[in-house]
Amino acid sequence: MNEDALRALIREAVARHLVTDDPSPRDAQPLTFARHASHLRYTLQKTDGPCLIEPAVQCNHCGYCESHGH
Repeated sequence: MNEDALRALIREAVARHLVTDDPSPRDAQPLTFARHASHLRYTLQKTDGPCLIEPAVQCNHCGYCESHGH
């Protein structure tokens, strides 16, 4: 199988998954967003010193130390 045949096969598979009979399904639920603990951040004093997680490197304000690491 060459690259062009593979691309055609992938396009056909994607097209099959995107086809729907009814463009506006009646049983569709609206998206709801909920807060999760992994998205919350602690309030820590901002520093330009060493990283709290890895003190051998400079803090780059990634926020890992302010969260549960998720």
